[in-house]
Amino acid sequence: MFTTLLGEHFVHTALLAGAVVAIVSGAIGVFVVMRGLSFAVHAISELGFTGATGALVIGLNPVAGMIGGSLAIGATLGVLSLRGRERDSAIGAVLAFGLGLGVLFLSLYQGYATAATNILFGSIVGVDDAQLGVLAAVAALVLIALAVLYRPLYFAAIDPEVAAARRVPVRMLSVAIFLLVALTTAEAIQVVGVLLVLTLVITPAAAAQRLTVRPGLTLLLSIGIALVSTEGGILLSLAKAWPTSFFISSISFAFYVAARIASYARSRG
Repeated sequence: MFTTLLGEHFVHTALLAGAVVAIVSGAIGVFVVMRGLSFAVHAISELGFTGATGALVIGLNPVAGMIGGSLAIGATLGVLSLRGRERDSAIGAVLAFGLGLGVLFLSLYQGYATAATNILFGSIVGVDDAQLGVLAAVAALVLIALAVLYRPLYFAAIDPEVAAARRVPVRMLSVAIFLLVALTTAEAIQVVGVLLVLTLVITPAAAAQRLTVRPGLTLLLSIGIALVSTEGGILLSLAKAWPTSFFISSISFAFYVAARIASYARSRG
């Protein structure tokens, strides 16, 4: 059965889609962890769900609504340039309101529950060729932007005050990183769903930063962990009929635990 499934076109599409999302999630995740934006990623994913359910209610493509909702909150948070407790409290307030809207839209939706369920839990095996093309285009946009902005983004993440003093456009970079996070989150939702989006955007980068302090190596390790977690999760879900997102999150978390143990052992040595 497993060998037969490996020959199916939808499995090939799922593996390619998973690889695309894993690469971009692993790359952006490094900057998310450095800037302490984990809660923001959670908020963007939840409000992406609100956008998707809103799109379903009015008969539009839920993916378009999800991307629109994610970009809207991402741009708002970037423009505000809030920090620390002020940022977290603002995100919490917006998140609570957005979730309320999402519940309302879900109650108003008269169609099949499958579309809404896929948004919550992900459906990587349901990605078709057209969606794969969109995922690849968005991923290319995010990766190109990261390549262009890599040095100033890294500088602003390490020491924003000094970066601002040296005339690095910190406000512009804040908007840019939130928009890139929003696009990445909207992609990751299609693989692991709203509820587990942190699995691909946060966990691999957090594990990688435990293993090395070298920026370039951290980036490569984060992408590698995200790739192994995603592709391994898809393959395991074919062999064992359990949710793909469960396997992806389990593998990713195992890497994180192993990285913490390795980091602890290195500090003790």
